[in-house]
Amino acid sequence: MQDAKQPESITTFKGFDRNWKCRDFQYEVGKTYEHSGKPVVCLSGFHACEYPLDVFNYYAPAGSRFALVEQAGDISRHGEDSKGASSKITIKAEVNFAGLIKAAIKYTTSRCKPVDPNSPASATVDGGAASATGDGGAASATGESGAASATGYRGAASAPGYRGAASATGYQGAASATGYRGAAMSIGVNGSASGLKGNALFLVFRDGDYNIVHAKAAIVGRDGIKEDTFYKLSSGGEFVEVEQ
Repeated sequence: MQDAKQPESITTFKGFDRNWKCRDFQYEVGKTYEHSGKPVVCLSGFHACEYPLDVFNYYAPAGSRFALVEQAGDISRHGEDSKGASSKITIKAEVNFAGLIKAAIKYTTSRCKPVDPNSPASATVDGGAASATGDGGAASATGESGAASATGYRGAASAPGYRGAASATGYQGAASATGYRGAAMSIGVNGSASGLKGNALFLVFRDGDYNIVHAKAAIVGRDGIKEDTFYKLSSGGEFVEVEQ
């Protein structure tokens, strides 16, 4: 566990229950809160995550609320994910699932080598959400504009509905978009994604230390990307078919 004082504020994301509570503390959008003691990650202070999808490790997409926040003052961190505890926090604005996905893509691409700046890498979703956070968990959102997220080890996410979004962030996670105008994103180690024609795929390649080296997006049916075929990103940053 490492603590670090940071003079400048950082933009992060925080999860809450339906009533804007986190660990029995009541929050409100637009308000600023200060902790009187020293923040210690997982023990004290106000907690939030720099990487948007890390919030799903603590609050599932379905039945929770999320917000863009600003953390300031003393900040305590750990190495397990991007969560940090701060002595001051401002709840800036509520963010829906679509906003988290877009923010995650922006976060990822800003920290990797550029591959194709013209590639599409976002999808709009406003419907139901399904989440699987355990080992080998599977999530499926079948309704219009549904969103499915699988954050566990070898998790699988599927969005077969119209404009659905599937996200797999865990180790060897698989995401599939089989509906119309959907998107599949797999950003964990050895992740893969597939989709039907016209759907977007987003993948990353991580090195042995889990650092993101490449990120790339594609549209199924273009540039040799085949339908109903799982792809992963090679060490050179190219889409390659997953061997069955």
